Amino acid sequence: MSNDKDTFNVADLTSALNEDNRADLVNALKSKIQSLAGQHSDILESLSPNVRKRVEVLREIQGQHDELEAKFFEERAALEAKYQKLYQPLYTKRYEIVNGATEVEEGAVKETTPDGEEDQEKGVPAFWLTAMKNNEVLAEEISERDEGALKYLKDIKWSRIENPKGFKLEFFFDTNPYFINSVLTKTYHMIDEDEPILEKAIGTEIQWHPGKCLTQKILKKKPKKGSKNAKPITKTENCESFFNFFNPPQVPEDDEDIDEDAAEELQNQMEQDYDIGSTIRDKIIPHAVSWFTGEAIQGDEFGDLEDDEDDEDIEEDDDEEEEEDEDDDDDEDDEEESKTKKKKSGRAQLGDGQQGERPPECKQQ
Repeated sequence: MSNDKDTFNVADLTSALNEDNRADLVNALKSKIQSLAGQHSDILESLSPNVRKRVEVLREIQGQHDELEAKFFEERAALEAKYQKLYQPLYTKRYEIVNGATEVEEGAVKETTPDGEEDQEKGVPAFWLTAMKNNEVLAEEISERDEGALKYLKDIKWSRIENPKGFKLEFFFDTNPYFINSVLTKTYHMIDEDEPILEKAIGTEIQWHPGKCLTQKILKKKPKKGSKNAKPITKTENCESFFNFFNPPQVPEDDEDIDEDAAEELQNQMEQDYDIGSTIRDKIIPHAVSWFTGEAIQGDEFGDLEDDEDDEDIEEDDDEEEEEDEDDDDDEDDEEESKTKKKKSGRAQLGDGQQGERPPECKQQ
């Protein structure tokens, strides 16, 4: 992990996120800005007068750009709000068709009546479950045990929240044998919406019916032979489930209780949690039927292919560098080759520590 002055480490960020009023974060940012301002001042002083004047003009241009960018963010938010209202009637029609409130006949939609045939399959069964399972990010979160409960999912909605900034997801469920709640929510509080920094996430506490909890499993062990207690020993363990999404990772109140490795693991968990939430908001909700049919998978794969091609280019460059290194090694005599092997052996042992360095710090998302 980098200790450079130009980067925040996890401890700084974790500490900053501890207070609800975000005072620590503000102080940390002020300190960082002052530090950077000092560095920039040194850079300007090192320039010749003519170059310094040009840089000052460039800074004025940058300021004009920042003002336009702020206006862009403001107008984008207003435009997004406008179209969210326009989307709502379409989402309502989708909800009615999916849940059998309206029936489709020869391209027209008509309301169902109580006199309709009872033996007909209504709506689109397992619509949201199928849509989510077809998305790679969400499919990894859904266990086989979850599927029974997710078949009762009737609708998913999202909305922006203003104080604090962020967004809320709402999952609407039909009456089911798994839990009492009719609506499960997940709320993300953001420090910065435009370049998202996650402050915290809050989920609904699920009221499970007895013996139906999907986030835990009960293990039963037979008592040892000769034991006075003939009853089996039961043990409850947490298990993987999509419904863990409603119990998000939390930043501890005292950052002294968490070491560097645990802080990095917490950051990864928070980023993964945000990735799931933003996938539901940005992909599943607006394009649910395309995910249900699988059409959206193809478009998603094209994006992945572009990323894979970039990765392959990087790997090819690395392979070429390794081949050049091997050619250099072949030119050395046997004694030097033996020493090189010893050095390589020592470096491999450090692979998990030095060569396998942690990735650069990224913002909590």
